[in-house]
Amino acid sequence: MNAPNTAPELFTWEFATDPYPAYAWLREHSPVHWTKLPSGVEAWLVTRYTDARQALADSRLSKNPDHHAEGAQGKNRTGIPGERNANLMTHLLNIDPPDHTRLRRLVSKAFTPRRIAQFAPRVQQLTDDLIDRFAGTGEADLIHDFAFPLPIYAICDLLGVPSEDQDDFRDWAGMMIRHGGGPRGGVARSVKKMRGYLAELIHRKRDDLGDDLISGLIRASDHGEHLTENEAAAMCFVLLFAGFETTINLIGNGVHTLLHNPAQRALLQASIERGERELLDTGIEELLRFDGPVELATWRFATAPLIIGGQRIAAGDPVLVVLAAADRDPARFAEPDTLDLARQDNQHLGYGHGIHYCLGAPLARLEGRTALETLLRRLPDLRLAADSADLRWRGGLIMRGLRSLPVEFTAR
Repeated sequence: MNAPNTAPELFTWEFATDPYPAYAWLREHSPVHWTKLPSGVEAWLVTRYTDARQALADSRLSKNPDHHAEGAQGKNRTGIPGERNANLMTHLLNIDPPDHTRLRRLVSKAFTPRRIAQFAPRVQQLTDDLIDRFAGTGEADLIHDFAFPLPIYAICDLLGVPSEDQDDFRDWAGMMIRHGGGPRGGVARSVKKMRGYLAELIHRKRDDLGDDLISGLIRASDHGEHLTENEAAAMCFVLLFAGFETTINLIGNGVHTLLHNPAQRALLQASIERGERELLDTGIEELLRFDGPVELATWRFATAPLIIGGQRIAAGDPVLVVLAAADRDPARFAEPDTLDLARQDNQHLGYGHGIHYCLGAPLARLEGRTALETLLRRLPDLRLAADSADLRWRGGLIMRGLRSLPVEFTAR
């Protein structure tokens, strides 16, 4: 245990395994906490729910890294690796109104709830096809064999990437989520290759529009205003980047949590067997709150002096809202460290809040629900095939997810 006035050590491998005790300490003793990140950048961590919700909606906290007080040196150490050099900065995670308002409105015309609902049968087909590949073996790595390929193939289908090119996307995406675990410069090269491919695909589709999301982005217009080719490429890139890793982690973290909470899992399986939907729907929201896929919201930078949680923030300071800490705040959630799949009062911040609320949340929820329901229905005796202490979590600042999740089950 930490002494009452001794801040816990952050961003170690031990911390990555279970950051929640450290976040509990910060909420109580230093709720808006100045720290040095592994990259060397210094930033404020916001850990209480009320403060987090305020910060996520505060227009004085810009998404544009040009407001970072550290200048060029700091800019290169924030954001998605490789996006600046690949000219992929013009997307919703990096811009403010009015540009954000224009781009989000245009993208929303293509990324509609109706389009997501129509995509549900394809998500189910992909889910079943992936499970078919390992169901007869009695064992699998649920990250490598299932949680990783499912959202990659789903978002490729949704974007309109031809099937013969989708394995290239899988390779590039795999490099991007290694967070330094691959060859030096591998992430930047993968981002650059993806950028080049997307630009070429968008160019081709302008002459042959289909029913896919890229064609929808090309068609989208607002008072005669269209997305530029660079904006369309950046939007496709961030939909892919933000969409696939969050869903990998939602599935992986969700299964991991259920395997460690057998009573709650049994309730969910019984509900699924009865053909009910309510517990599955509330359960996805609880899994997002309890150990969600996004640990920290993406970067924000103060454009003017402001106060958060009684702490003065200087203009130019980076601010990181710790969603994982806010969603375990006992001032907002009853028994926050207890998994309750039937929890009703659950306004978690797992997909953000305010104008930057995750545009892809409906797709991620669809994939998460389909994946968990199908796994529990088809592999009802699913169990962990490794000691929990041997599981490793991926490094990285924003996302929270397992490197692997070995499981066993009765071969079918």
